[in-house]
Amino acid sequence: MNFSLTDDQRAIQETALAFARDRLAPKAGEWDETCHFPVDVIRETAALGMATIYVPEEKGGSGLTRMDGALIMEALSYGCPSIAAYISIHNMVAWMLARYGSSGQVADWMPKLNSMEWLASYCLTEPGSGSDAAAMATRAERSGDHYILNGTKQFISGAGATDFYFVFARSGGEGAHGISAFVLHKGMPGLSFGANERKMGWNAQPTRQVIMDNVRVPVANRIGEENHGFKFAMSGLDGGRINIGACSLGAAWQALDKARDYLFERRAFGREIGQFQALQFKIADMATNLEAARLMIYRAADALDHADPQATMYSAMAKRYATDLGFEIVNEALQIHGGYGYLKDYGLEKLVRDLRVHQILEGTNEIMRVVISRKVLGGNRA
Repeated sequence: MNFSLTDDQRAIQETALAFARDRLAPKAGEWDETCHFPVDVIRETAALGMATIYVPEEKGGSGLTRMDGALIMEALSYGCPSIAAYISIHNMVAWMLARYGSSGQVADWMPKLNSMEWLASYCLTEPGSGSDAAAMATRAERSGDHYILNGTKQFISGAGATDFYFVFARSGGEGAHGISAFVLHKGMPGLSFGANERKMGWNAQPTRQVIMDNVRVPVANRIGEENHGFKFAMSGLDGGRINIGACSLGAAWQALDKARDYLFERRAFGREIGQFQALQFKIADMATNLEAARLMIYRAADALDHADPQATMYSAMAKRYATDLGFEIVNEALQIHGGYGYLKDYGLEKLVRDLRVHQILEGTNEIMRVVISRKVLGGNRA
């Protein structure tokens, strides 16, 4: 058991952190305020190998590990968690194509995902099915060499601005066993998008409905066998949960740095506020919680890399813990800044708003407890 990063991992982390500081952090506040999705800046990450992080090299990807991916997402989120989270979603779609797509699909589509000429969206959630994803109502009816898709997907990151939509729809009976996966391309007749949602946070990426009205999708665009799609959707969530937890780490890391610096800058009652033990203890707890959450994320990523049978449980544990503690850390950093923390100029209120949704998406933290308790109470312990 070695808790040190390898030289390659340190280089990956430093590259992502440099990009976050140079290309994301300086504009993050402006993008949030103007609801701007910086596609040009996002595409720059492709040249750094961050578009297909854990797609094998032989399938056109970077061939890195889940641990490498967690390091990248944590570092990018130091600059902007909203942008980092979108890049995580793009990577999840690329991995699912590599894992479940045919050789022809991978050959045709992966190069444009790898270069980010095409940006991707993951379309699972619906207006009436969130945590109960298997209750989806979107239908895919076979008609010769096409499927006809009808339905609406909800809360889709990047929708309207992206090009490649990984969509789950009901092609069979009720429940999880009647769902298939399809690729839709922007511009297909009948494919449209709702208004950009007015959100608390994550304003640097659009969130819209994806609306399908008799969209004709070639059978060649189905991923894998018919009615096997739900297991594809669930398999992608372990990695997604690790990544969203890593995004919380990066934002908490930035908040901790801001709070630490502020303790030396702000004076009250004739001395630096960092000399007050109450604030020293706050910083101590924030740093401890950040390190504990980081260890859990790294542990879960390592479990996924090694196909540990408990990887799903570790991923749920890490996601729940890191997103809860990440939010707590950024909120404490805002509190340390007092009234100034409430101002947009200091960047902390944005982090509080951005990280709140991490406790909801990729499975709510209540659902994470369901996943964990089933593993523990079912006797599936390592």
